[in-house]
Amino acid sequence: MDLDHLPRHIAIIMDGNGRWAKRRGLPRTAGHKVGAEVFRTIATYCKDLGIDYLTVYAFSTENWKRPKDEVDTIMRLLKRYLLEAIDTMARDNIRLRFLGDLTELPQELQDLAARTNAISATLDGFQANICLNYGGRDEILRAARQFARECAAGERTPEQLDTALFERHLFSAGLPDPDLIIRPGGEKRVSNFLLWQCAYAEFIFTDTLWPDFKKEDLDAALLEYQHRQRRYGGI
Repeated sequence: MDLDHLPRHIAIIMDGNGRWAKRRGLPRTAGHKVGAEVFRTIATYCKDLGIDYLTVYAFSTENWKRPKDEVDTIMRLLKRYLLEAIDTMARDNIRLRFLGDLTELPQELQDLAARTNAISATLDGFQANICLNYGGRDEILRAARQFARECAAGERTPEQLDTALFERHLFSAGLPDPDLIIRPGGEKRVSNFLLWQCAYAEFIFTDTLWPDFKKEDLDAALLEYQHRQRRYGGI
């Protein structure tokens, strides 16, 4: 692997937790617990490799339809992770950012997310972005509505809208688009993830379920990425 030719920004759809648990006769919640530890391992590995940004799909706008005990487990795991992050972010120089509508989350989680944001503002290292209550279509609709309100207020005109201005209204404002999107779990679809941002991303799909995803799986994806030619519509 050429360490001088790594993607600056990797995004991962962390898929397969429930199926991993089911195959072992365990409750789906057990898969989420293992998956959370895998995220910690892969995030640290990305930092060590020198990758600048990692964005993961943790909880979508559609995931509220899942059983209550599963949703509650995900929220408890998030709380534990945030509490640990608050204690270690400055030491490890790791920033956290959340993409999505956090107002639907429990107030305690909103407060913890605000604390991690405040710590992140003082750091300049590797950044992990966690998509929570996030949907790509919802993000685009919100951005369009915000721009429409600015036009209605006389602050903008429709003719001013271009790609750069629209991106300033997205949850991901200020982030570079992902170079590589990885989806473990065997499914081959985007699932409403980073619909605007993925326009020129390279996609890699793998049958490995997320709880079984290891550093070697990331290495394999990075090697494949390095053999791709990114032409952005050119020749």
